[in-house]
Amino acid sequence: MKTFTTDFLVIGSGLAGLSFALKAAEKGSVIILAKSDFHSSSSTNSAMAQGGIAAVTSDQDSFESHINDTLVAGAGLCREDVVREFVTQAPDRIKDLVAWGVQFDGQMVGDEFQVNLTKEGGHSFRRILHHEDQTGFEIQSKLSRLVRNNPNIQILENYFAIDLIINKQLRPYDMSPIQCYGAYALNKNVQQQAQVEGIVAKNTILATGGAGKVYLYTSNWSGATGDGIAMAYRAGARVANMEFMQFHPTCLYHPQARNFLISEALRGEGGELINIKGEAFMKNHHPLGSLAPRDIVARSIDAEIKRTGADCVYLDMASKHSKDYLQSRFPVIYNQCLKYGIDMSVQPIPVVPAAHYLCGGVVTNSAGQTDIPGLFAVGETACTGLHGANRLASNSLLECLTTSHNAIEHIINNPISFDEQLIKDVPDWLEPKQLHHDELIVITHMWEEVRRLMWNYVGIVRSNKRLERAQHRLQNILNEVKEYYSQFKMNSDVIELRNIAIVADLSIRCAMKRKESRGIHFNIDYPSKSNDPNVKKDSFLIRGL
Repeated sequence: MKTFTTDFLVIGSGLAGLSFALKAAEKGSVIILAKSDFHSSSSTNSAMAQGGIAAVTSDQDSFESHINDTLVAGAGLCREDVVREFVTQAPDRIKDLVAWGVQFDGQMVGDEFQVNLTKEGGHSFRRILHHEDQTGFEIQSKLSRLVRNNPNIQILENYFAIDLIINKQLRPYDMSPIQCYGAYALNKNVQQQAQVEGIVAKNTILATGGAGKVYLYTSNWSGATGDGIAMAYRAGARVANMEFMQFHPTCLYHPQARNFLISEALRGEGGELINIKGEAFMKNHHPLGSLAPRDIVARSIDAEIKRTGADCVYLDMASKHSKDYLQSRFPVIYNQCLKYGIDMSVQPIPVVPAAHYLCGGVVTNSAGQTDIPGLFAVGETACTGLHGANRLASNSLLECLTTSHNAIEHIINNPISFDEQLIKDVPDWLEPKQLHHDELIVITHMWEEVRRLMWNYVGIVRSNKRLERAQHRLQNILNEVKEYYSQFKMNSDVIELRNIAIVADLSIRCAMKRKESRGIHFNIDYPSKSNDPNVKKDSFLIRGL
């Protein structure tokens, strides 16, 4: 078995992983595992982010306002110390991006560049920095170029992480605490048949993004299958708050549009949600109307669709702005809609909610540190306490930058011991040799079954009965997945199926633990928040318990 060694192993190539790698490369060697082609514009959720990044950069705004907006959106489950830390360092993280070459929209005012700020749901002020309507792509492309040209960073493209390397696997009778020493990965570049290789690292950073593909309808890229969360859980790390999958209120509704997001920035610029009759309905659900927090908007749209029997609702921009404005401010969205025969300058955009962002994940502190030494989780993979029960719009890219910055600072200031002998003790990956190609269609069917089950039973509106049915049906799938994983030669489809099944199970178990409705999680059997501190606390899960 081929084995690599490095100081830092970064699993994932989105904003969290790339920003960490750039800073870690100043301290040692870095290997990045990219699940697909590194240059692909749709191979991370970061690259697909449209709206922008939240930070206090205006004299009219304040840290306290941003902190309060985040806490309100989080519905009582945010860790205020983490929120305060991330919000107050946000301007410095923006400076990092600018230093890396990222360009935000703005104009020169005298001798000074003045950035254009927009407003999104739940924010009290305009504080969203953006690059047209493709902020994520701008950031991803600039950081990718820097990473490519950094001699201390090695990129392994089309490498699929399988499992973490834990000292207990290397020395089963070792009584020392669990420690992470890297990961096994499937190299999909091999011409005839993919092979498993080992990457041994002093520090392993999970930056694998979210898990939107666990649901039938999602805004996420095709590889968002919760890989890092599933790997960490199998290794013994804690996960929490998996019931809090945020459903973005507005994804394009069209038979040929798989996962195209209609940014919240459109509503920030005056877009109004209307029903099939052309009626603006959001004021009936919340004083902020179409700019209410995402969980409220998503549930309101779901209720309106069910009330009217329509397939979707609509976002009206035509009555608010000129064609020239829409083309210049939202060029990607305008052209993508036009591709599907929708001219947003003269007609409303059909939209529906879709799984978008996971507020739970691997439990970490503000530096991304898990309870397994040598293992860190950053970005959407982590549950830092920033988002609580519902993420405030455009705080996600901010979290990617802050956790990655804090992680490298923590690692440098708190080095852990590393048994160099263990590098030589990493065993070859053992697996059955057969690969039954005729069984791959069954794997595809099981994948679809999990995603449809999650959408129908663990979606925007839940109930005790739906969750019980989901858990019962998923148990059969988990047993089948275990059989496939143990009996057939390693295949990326099998690995992803294994991960989404585990993430789905964790989500259902967390949802069943929450005997209330809070933030994103809404259960018709418990329609209100609970004041019982034992009910509203985070829903921790530990492997084996």
